[in-house]
Formats: sequence, C-alpha cells, structure tokens
Amino acid sequence: MNSAPSRRNFLAAGLTLPAVASATRSSGSGQPQSPTPARPSSSPALQYKILGKTGLKVTSVGFGCMITSDGSVIERAADMGITYFDTARGYQGGNNERMVGAALKRKRKDVAISTKTEANDKAGALAQLDKSLSELGTDWVDVWLLHGKGNVAAVTDDLVDAIQTAKKAGKARFVGFSTHAGHAAMLAFGAANPNIDVMQITYNFAMTPEVTAGIEQAAQAGKGIIAMKITSGGGGGGRRGAAPGPPRPKGSQLAAIKWVVRNANVHTTVPSMTDNDQLDENIKAMAEPFAGEDQKLLAVTREIIRPNYCNMCGECDGQCRQGLPVADVLRFAMYADGYGQFALGREHFKTLPAEHASVRCGDCPGCTVECPHGVRVVDRMIRAQELFA
Repeated sequence: MNSAPSRRNFLAAGLTLPAVASATRSSGSGQPQSPTPARPSSSPALQYKILGKTGLKVTSVGFGCMITSDGSVIERAADMGITYFDTARGYQGGNNERMVGAALKRKRKDVAISTKTEANDKAGALAQLDKSLSELGTDWVDVWLLHGKGNVAAVTDDLVDAIQTAKKAGKARFVGFSTHAGHAAMLAFGAANPNIDVMQITYNFAMTPEVTAGIEQAAQAGKGIIAMKITSGGGGGGRRGAAPGPPRPKGSQLAAIKWVVRNANVHTTVPSMTDNDQLDENIKAMAEPFAGEDQKLLAVTREIIRPNYCNMCGECDGQCRQGLPVADVLRFAMYADGYGQFALGREHFKTLPAEHASVRCGDCPGCTVECPHGVRVVDRMIRAQELFA
C-alpha cells in the first residue's frame, strides 16, 4: 500500500493543474441556445463556459440545490445571472424539484436545469423522468443524469437506452451520469461512449492528479464536465456533536471553489448553497483569480481534513473483512459532519443492506482497511454507525 503523500508532494501534484484548452464549442441540439441573461450593473462579474459539445452556455459556478430549502435563494441566483441549476428526483424526499421548478419558472428559458434518476432499469428511469418534469413544471430538462453510478457496470445497456429514449423524445436535451467514486475509470468510459454527453463527478483540491487527467481526456472528447463536492466535504457544522477536527481556515471554501473553476476543462460546478450569504460568497469565485494565498490556504486545509475526508479514490474497495462499502459510508458521515445534513446522511445509511447496516466496526479485532491518503477509516466508520445506526 502506498504511503500517504507528503505536504510537499501534495503542493506539487494536487494544487498544480496542467495547462489545458477549453472544450470544443459546438451545438448538439436543434434547440437554439438561450441568450445570456442581462445583469444589473451592480451584479458581480460572471464567467461563462460551453458545456462540452452540448452548446449550452453555463456559468462556471452553478447552483447545487440538494440541501436548499429557500426557493428565494435559487430565484435570486437566476436573477444574478447563474445559468445552471442541479437537482434530482430523490432530493428532499422528492420535494426539491418542485421548489426548484417554482423558483425558476419565470426564468425557464434563460437557465439550464439538470435532474437525475436513481432508478436501475429503463422503465423506472423513464417513469421518474416524467415525474421530474411534472414537479419541475417544464416539458424538458436540459441535462438528465443517471444518479450516483460508482462503476462502469452500473451504467447498463438498459439505462443507456432509457437516457437515449428520453433524448429522442425531447424530454432531455442532453444526457449522462453522475458518479461519486471510480473517477478515472468512469471518466474514461464516458469519454469513449457516444451515448454520454455529460458527466458530473466529484472533483476538488484533495483529488489525485489522475482525476484531473481524466477530466482533460473527457473534455477533449467533447464531453460536458460538471464538478460537484468541490469544497471537499463542506466546512463543518455537523449535528449531534461537533464536527471532528479543528475548523478550516477562513477563506478556504472560496479558495477551494476557485481551484476548481480555474480548470478550463471543468465547465460548471454545483456547490450547495442554502442562503444568500453563501450565494454571494461563492459567486466571487468567477471574478477572483486563484492566487498564491489560496494555494497556501488549501495546503493547510488539506492537512486539517486529511484524517476525516475520503476523496473516494476507490483504493480501499474490497479491503473490509465485513464487505462494507467503506467509501459510501464515509460519504454518509460527511453529509452530517461536513454539510450539517444529518437527515440526508441517515437516509443514505438506511439504503445499506441489513447485513452491512448491522456491522459495528468497534467490535472488529482490527481494521483491515488502510487509506493511502491518511483517512482514519475506523474512526470515521464508527462515527457513521453512531450517528445513523
């Protein structure tokens, strides 16, 4: 097993992006591209990119709606000029889409809306899409994704047929998948698959250089790249006890967003935003360049989060003697400790098979999982079990 990278190696590999060219700007739809919405002169400067070969012009900082409960924040973001909004059928028990649709109704032709399906078969996926369209109050979505596919085998021919059927029917302009894990393999698969227009992946300053290389490969193939979880697990604020570890340095969250935005091969991002203060802070990433001070902040932040943050590289897959999906369980704990979303973490934990949900890592004679990046795996697994089991 490789040893954890040193701080010097992290600065050299993790914080230095290769020089990259922006993705090909060509249209993949017969529908005309919506004009860039007008902004009041007092609005912050916005940065736009083209989402791969889709032709969609999107702000480099979009809006992740997953944990937003105030529709007025979404509406204000659209008024400020944000053009990409991400939701999913399962968010907030199915209610998130309804709120997003109501908030964006007035701006529907000026924005791109993305939603996702968790179904594992064609019939279920298409049924969920129809429900999504109804809840969103629209005849089409701009991007429709297969949600949370952790490996290539999960993107079945049946599901690919579903997204292509939806595209041909005009219910989804562009299609693809989202993934929390297996980043390099999933990017390579999507880059080579003509049925995939867009990929939404976890990407932040704590990822390995192989992910950056995979993004470049996919963008050069004309795929739209959407980055999620760009702040590497949020900024704390967990419930049921203080979030583990010391607080992150002030300004590190904005630095993390700027780190992702500066990559020309990442076309938009979907950081979660819950209030107007967070919206105002995040939108600065489009106007402020990534600088030396940001790099220093992220180097310090990386060492602070190292024991607790799983970047879902997949190297621990199959190591647990109990067969637990370690990276997934650590992600569930992150929802509570990083984003303050205990209910979301518990909801995901409840999807585990009974034989996995009943495991208590504290009862094992010794953990067989070793993280090459320094995560205290057994401590985080116990934390998740104490929170949700």
